[in-house]
Amino acid sequence: MAIGVFDSGVGGLTVHHKLVERFPSADFVYLADQANTPYGGRGGEEIVELTRAGCIRLFDEGCDLVVLACNTAAGVALRRLQQTWLPGYRKEIGRKVNVLGIIVPTIEAATGLPWEHEPDRLPEKVEKVDILAVFCTPATARSRVYEIEIDKRRQDVAVFSEPCRDLARMIETGASAVELAQTIEGHVKAITTRIGRSPDRAILGCTHYEIVADMFRAALPPGTPLIHQPQATADALAAYLERHPEFDPGSSGVRRFLTTGKPGVQHRLVETFWGAPLAFEAAREAV
Repeated sequence: MAIGVFDSGVGGLTVHHKLVERFPSADFVYLADQANTPYGGRGGEEIVELTRAGCIRLFDEGCDLVVLACNTAAGVALRRLQQTWLPGYRKEIGRKVNVLGIIVPTIEAATGLPWEHEPDRLPEKVEKVDILAVFCTPATARSRVYEIEIDKRRQDVAVFSEPCRDLARMIETGASAVELAQTIEGHVKAITTRIGRSPDRAILGCTHYEIVADMFRAALPPGTPLIHQPQATADALAAYLERHPEFDPGSSGVRRFLTTGKPGVQHRLVETFWGAPLAFEAAREAV
């Protein structure tokens, strides 16, 4: 048994890295759908089908639990897969499998409340509002998942999403630090102008963005808190495994890295983040 980690590309490595730190003995299989990256500009149905195919590949590799380390996949596809596909697929393969996402842990971290908590609506206008910026892909912004789910739980938090159209692709292809910094500064300026002031906090709502988190810190006002999805996801997975001992994460410390794209060593930006050269092997076609 193993834990699968899925992303459209290398961004999910930020989550994977934190999960490996948290569960050093567990077995992990990482899958990057680099043949179809990025997901952010794709339509909803296409994202659902690509995510389903990625999950099947990881289940075929022996994973019983898959973490969608991709905001676009989690925001657009996860609920559909959990409700309409997984129940029948479990019967088909004859074993218990599940798919988890990173948005629920992120919202819990942003609100300080458990996912199940839905407080009574306040009858009067909230006097002091916490402005939360979400930097994300266009598909995540269109889903409005952060606005909708945070508003259910905290009326004193106003969410503004900034769709960063090409940023994930730039990180995926190893763009220069100058190009990346200029693009990030432009998005921070755009959302600040739209809000009318700087945000109080920010979510890096695409796991690719964690690779350049230092550039977001430099572009935002000094001391602006960033909500980090990898840490929130690791904490949530630890709690999930404690509640569900039927999912065995393995104990051999296996680390496999698969891609639907071109196998081989990843570019220098990934190497710098990971701390060592990282090579992907070709992923098999889903059965």
